[in-house]
Amino acid sequence: MLFSTTIRENIAYGSPDANINDIIAAAKAAQAHEFIQQLPDGYDTVVGERGITLSGGQRQRVAIARALLLNPRILILDDSTSSVDTQTELQIQRALINLMHGRTTFVIAHRLSTVHRADLILVMDDGQIVEQGTHMELLAQGGLYREIYALQLSDQESFHEAIESFGTPAETSSLTREEGRE
Repeated sequence: MLFSTTIRENIAYGSPDANINDIIAAAKAAQAHEFIQQLPDGYDTVVGERGITLSGGQRQRVAIARALLLNPRILILDDSTSSVDTQTELQIQRALINLMHGRTTFVIAHRLSTVHRADLILVMDDGQIVEQGTHMELLAQGGLYREIYALQLSDQESFHEAIESFGTPAETSSLTREEGRE
């Protein structure tokens, strides 16, 4: 939840004694610093009620920066990558790795990309825990987790492998131009 105030005050909410250097460090760790600098007034930009002037991914990264600044021992993330595109999800995932390091974290998610690195995954179906284990253990069990994985991640991994087989964008662009000359 963001408030109708500046980015700086939103990040520092709950840490009123935080200085600008602490706020910027938290924003950098949350992958938010770059977009904040591009805002009209940077950290002093007013975001409107619930952060209405920011995209969903930007709001989530500001909230992650706030959590980093608070430095809680226990963290609960509820669908922290919901309703964002894959590029923004990747940025949020990088921020979450920083945020989860060294603390007990409970992650509630529909996207397996958010939980697949967890020490323990609990799979729920119809309000009941139906499977538990690590990512690899759950894949080996061949149950509901494996079904969800097949729908979500295997297609993404195949897509990323196919893209990587084409090389970097510069290499691909160079090949395309050279092929066009032949």
